[in-house]
Amino acid sequence: MRTTDRRIALGLYRNGHARELLESALEHGVTDLDTAFNYAQFASHRTLSNIAADLLPSFSISTKVGYFPGGHDLAPGRLRAAVEQSAEELGRTPDTVLLHNPETSVDGFSDSCAALNELREAGLCGSWGISSWDPRPLLEADWDIPSPDVVMVRAGLIVSAAILNAIDELVGRARNPELWGMAPFAGNAAAPIWEAVDTSMFLVPGQGGSALQTGIAAAFAIPVVSRLAVGTSSVDHLVEAVHGSRLEVNKETVAEYRELLNQRATVSP
Repeated sequence: MRTTDRRIALGLYRNGHARELLESALEHGVTDLDTAFNYAQFASHRTLSNIAADLLPSFSISTKVGYFPGGHDLAPGRLRAAVEQSAEELGRTPDTVLLHNPETSVDGFSDSCAALNELREAGLCGSWGISSWDPRPLLEADWDIPSPDVVMVRAGLIVSAAILNAIDELVGRARNPELWGMAPFAGNAAAPIWEAVDTSMFLVPGQGGSALQTGIAAAFAIPVVSRLAVGTSSVDHLVEAVHGSRLEVNKETVAEYRELLNQRATVSP
């Protein structure tokens, strides 16, 4: 798998050490930033602008809407208000706005997709899409929707066969949007499993890397994504992720892995 179309997005979920992380990201060629309306107790955009307004123009910013103080809601009016507030607090129009876990409110899926499409056409965002932790409920939703520009899903060795297969179907129904990945370590890159499992088998022979780096490389291929959001509060971890994105993945090994996952998932207890 060629590395030219792969990029790391810095995921800022708590905004801790954000200024330092943003500066380091730019130093290492990371120009994608991922956040959400509800992150940092609904203060993520405002905090970013307060501490790094001068740096934000250097990033392509994706944000997510769908969670509000009272819970999850895909009502078009609330989504529009959230996008407008996000732009005001960031001091700029978001490059991409994603529906945040729309599987939580499946009944509102079709209307919310239409609403974000209208916001893009009105110039309130550059593109729109779907960010789903588990896309299986969406496959039962009404799919009379405009085509999203982006679909963002879980990626990496933690993702089950059922989720991966649902992602494949979701991408087909969405008429092949750009596919982005997230959560390659399910929120814990320091878990013992990453030192116990030899992830280097997923690399083209002759390459080396840490467990984090090879896990990042594998996540770009399972499923195949062009961008991978990596949440971290550590500059060192961010730099490792960048190095991991440059490793070349063995496509044959990935295909065999996917087949083995499916076989295991279909074996009865």
